[in-house]
Amino acid sequence: MRKFQDILLLLGQLNYTWTNTESLLIHMIAGLALSDKETAIVIFLTLNTPRARIDLVERLAKMQKTPAACRNEILDATRRLSEEAKLRNKYNHCIYSFDPDSGRGLTQSMRIFESRDEIKYGKIEELDDHEINRIKESIKSLIDINRCFWRITEKYGFPK
Repeated sequence: MRKFQDILLLLGQLNYTWTNTESLLIHMIAGLALSDKETAIVIFLTLNTPRARIDLVERLAKMQKTPAACRNEILDATRRLSEEAKLRNKYNHCIYSFDPDSGRGLTQSMRIFESRDEIKYGKIEELDDHEINRIKESIKSLIDINRCFWRITEKYGFPK
């Protein structure tokens, strides 16, 4: 039972760290679009997926008016954030099961995998030590990306 609680705590930390870091895209939107923070918040909330928000920031960064150094820093950070989204999405879109006796945890994907002539769904994977370490590494990476977005905000004078 303790392992189950530890895993849930770790997944909560992953979600918290992701959400906190993703919200910093607001500052990137405000700075790149030359708008105020309130307008950037409305834009951010109107785009209802992380992929759409990241796409917007990347497109704004790629505009000619964005200095090359700023563009490169932002694109590096958003690419890293997109990589971390894969693990976060995996754990946000699955069903969990835990054996109370062994403490063994499993995830079952809530996605459909479709080929030309069949579908598969519900891929089951073990929440083993390797996966737990992947989650911990993702949290560390998200913290680093978070700090990177704050450095960009400070360095380029984006609205806070």
